[in-house]
Amino acid sequence: MDLLVSPALTIPSAELGWRFSRSSGPGGQHVNTSDSRVELSWNVAGSPTLSEAQRLVLLTRLDRLLIAGVITVTAAERRSQLRNRQIALAKLSVLLAEALTPEAAARRPTKPSRASNRRRLAAKERRAVTKQHRRRPAAE
Repeated sequence: MDLLVSPALTIPSAELGWRFSRSSGPGGQHVNTSDSRVELSWNVAGSPTLSEAQRLVLLTRLDRLLIAGVITVTAAERRSQLRNRQIALAKLSVLLAEALTPEAAARRPTKPSRASNRRRLAAKERRAVTKQHRRRPAAE
């Protein structure tokens, strides 16, 4: 089953590596015998599917998650190995899609307009007058 990350990127299933082990999570009668924990790994550095630009972006943005150019995602949330496989595929897809999204343009700092500054000061003045009217009258 190929992994669809975005319309521009689909990872063939031949590039994905699977490992299964016993899960420490929820289980039932067969909890000690079934290998329901799933590890999904993909070699980012050596994948022929990626363009050089995509590879560079992924290697820099996912640097803290990579071990020797390989990214690994685990799933042990469900009792079923099949369900955990689906969860691992979804996790990897989301991770890669977020890493490949272009960064937002930097915000240009702006000053408040003269009119908005006047409105703010007028509102402060009205509030101050309201509070002055609440005071006790001065004893003379």
